[in-house]
Amino acid sequence: MIAKTFAAILVASGLTLAAVPASSPAFAQEDSSLSPKQAEDVRKIVREYLMGHPEVLGEALEALREKMRLQAESEARKMVDARKDDLLKNADDPVAGNVKGDVAIVEFFDYNCGFCKQAYDAMFEAVKADGKVRVVFKEYPILGPDSVTAARVALVAKANGKYDELHRAFMKFRGRLDEKAIFRIAGEVGLNVEQVRKDMTGPEVDRQLKKNLDLAHSLDIGGTPTFIIGDRLVASALDQPTFRQLIDLARRGPAPKG
Repeated sequence: MIAKTFAAILVASGLTLAAVPASSPAFAQEDSSLSPKQAEDVRKIVREYLMGHPEVLGEALEALREKMRLQAESEARKMVDARKDDLLKNADDPVAGNVKGDVAIVEFFDYNCGFCKQAYDAMFEAVKADGKVRVVFKEYPILGPDSVTAARVALVAKANGKYDELHRAFMKFRGRLDEKAIFRIAGEVGLNVEQVRKDMTGPEVDRQLKKNLDLAHSLDIGGTPTFIIGDRLVASALDQPTFRQLIDLARRGPAPKG
């Protein structure tokens, strides 16, 4: 009876000890009341059960994945809540949409990220359709030197009241946004390119990019695009219906704790 009970516990807990030799310390620590022979019997029972019911492994793995997903979401919500002011109240961040909106979308992005460009229209269609959403842009250039140059130029554009036009032009550009294309587009939206070249290496731009980088790292953001909508962090290109669904969920309040 002891052996069967222990085997059932192993199966229910993900079978992590099914392949552990009875003589190992990890196995012995699980139930020190078992004799060596009983421990070996348990091991055999578990093995025989698995051989006869291999589907249990799939069920256990699926349960483990779901548990890990819920844990990751819970941790992400905690991190987002802890950095809420940095996400939403940095006056240096470019902002679009309804600046007084009751819901915010915070986007970490890179101008050379194809998935960021893919999500651009979907996000703004959802924002326009809703009418009460504020968009906060976090320049997060992680795809090479050209991306850093583009982010620097964009922050200079923000200081000169040209961020919206430049951001749109960069996002609509197809192909690699290299230095030649960056400064050509900057000139096309009305920026003084020579002045931009001087201002883009200034301390304010350095400070803003470092702040975004530190914030992204604190939230364990490793890729683009990453969106924060309400207390949910989503690292993926989203379509319009998904944006609208997440906006509605954010408006209802924090996600249930898992």
